[in-house]
Amino acid sequence: MAQAAPHMDPQNFTCSLCLDLLKEPVTTSCGHCFCGKCLQECWDAEEKKKRVYSCPQCKKTFTTRPVLEKNIILAAIVEGLEKTRLQAAPADHCYAGDEDVACDICTGRKLKALKSCLVCRASYCDSHLQPHLHSSTFKKHKLVEATPQSQENICLRHNEVMEMFCRTDHQTICHLCSVDEHKGHHTVSAAAERTEKQRVLEKTRQKIQQKFQHREEDLKVLQKEVESIDSSADKAVKDSEDIFTQIISLVEKRRSEMHQQVRSTQQAEVSRVKELQKKMEQEMTELKRRDAELEKILHTLDHSQFLHNFSSLPELNPLLEFSGLVRPLRYFEDVAADVTKLKDEIKEVLLDNKSNISLIVSNVDVLLKVPEPRSRSEFVRYYRKITLDPNTVNKRLLLSEENRKVTFMQEAQTYSDHPDRFTDWQQVLSREKLTGRCYWEFERKGKVGVAVAYRNIRRAGESGESGFGFNDKSWSFFCFIGGYVFHHNNASNVVTGPQASRVGVYLDQKAGLLSFYKVSGTMKLLHRVQTTFTQPLHVGFYAYPNSSFELMKV
Repeated sequence: MAQAAPHMDPQNFTCSLCLDLLKEPVTTSCGHCFCGKCLQECWDAEEKKKRVYSCPQCKKTFTTRPVLEKNIILAAIVEGLEKTRLQAAPADHCYAGDEDVACDICTGRKLKALKSCLVCRASYCDSHLQPHLHSSTFKKHKLVEATPQSQENICLRHNEVMEMFCRTDHQTICHLCSVDEHKGHHTVSAAAERTEKQRVLEKTRQKIQQKFQHREEDLKVLQKEVESIDSSADKAVKDSEDIFTQIISLVEKRRSEMHQQVRSTQQAEVSRVKELQKKMEQEMTELKRRDAELEKILHTLDHSQFLHNFSSLPELNPLLEFSGLVRPLRYFEDVAADVTKLKDEIKEVLLDNKSNISLIVSNVDVLLKVPEPRSRSEFVRYYRKITLDPNTVNKRLLLSEENRKVTFMQEAQTYSDHPDRFTDWQQVLSREKLTGRCYWEFERKGKVGVAVAYRNIRRAGESGESGFGFNDKSWSFFCFIGGYVFHHNNASNVVTGPQASRVGVYLDQKAGLLSFYKVSGTMKLLHRVQTTFTQPLHVGFYAYPNSSFELMKV
């Protein structure tokens, strides 16, 4: 084939932007040609950067973005060059490489195969594929994309296309395999199996899409929750800041008043003392004058004149009563003492409120709740070692086994008096303060009650204010022979369930969840309570006559 004329050199019809033959060529007013898409993308980039539109080759600028039209004549020339180039010789990228499927018909250097025929079991380049595309002889042949994996569709044993699927062995097979080693197996056509599996995949996709939608909705809810938490926290900080500012203002006001009062009292007392000083100084001046007068009379030589002067002397004025006017040397020391007392009271209030505020903040509830455990191994993760407080145990209860076991006694024990001790109810509280998620177990003999209670539950007296479950400060679960009874705030709830010598208690103080379980091979729920706890909790127990219980080490 004759070579193209020099003026038809493909280099003359190359886009300076993509360095390939022009595609859908357009021409600028300055005469330069580019691919339509390349030039549009170039000007789009300039538009984003707010630059003027210019020719990428000669940099000529345009006031407005030019409207580009396809150069029909130039497009026809480029199309002819492309056909000539393909007919003359395939470019290097058309030859098959190491990772490509080569055409089985080509001789010499093989071209890339575009399609593989599952019937002919051969792969074809574009030129050798044409009979399969246009001849009725190959009408029933099945063409697939030519990939290295397409060769895996040939049975290695029989060299046949694997068009069947064995459901027994879950693998693709050829028709000879179905009457050979897979004889008697449940076999179907690969197309039928694909249809079945495709239905499964479509259902799976539907589930995935539904879950994706649910997750999108969940994310929106969580985002709203984040916004609500941020908004609530900001409001709490602002309101608290305003309140503390008011408190500081009150303290500053009281400080100013105290300062003014002390200074006012100081001024009054100093004025009183200075007035007294002035009177005393006047008395001293008068005394000096009288002393000088008396001295003069004493030196009179004439006896008659001496007696006359003596008889005319006036009586001395009495001195001011100084002892009654002087106060002990303790002026304003009491003020500092009172302020110190006020400081201690404020400090105590702030410390108490700090604990309450910290608990309230830690109890802020969000959407993400931790599910309650189900198996014993899950409960044990939250095991909390509990010991009983000897200062709280009633004198009818004997405490032993490292303060973990309690036995009811007919005779009172010799415990010392203590303000924390239960005086009338046979009860005891734990040392440990419970927050968050906790779990503990106990073994019982006879009738006992297990409870959770606030530390400030009343200790003295026979009223319900001291008994577990008979006030708003405690929740109790009593275990009897015939069943169970739950008490809170003097309201009771009879619970039926299997007898349990070992009972497990799960507490989620933050979530307000309290559950009681029979502990055995599996955890059997006896009773569950959903409420709100506003303070840290302590474990409590009540023992009936002839009963005992022991906190178990898990």
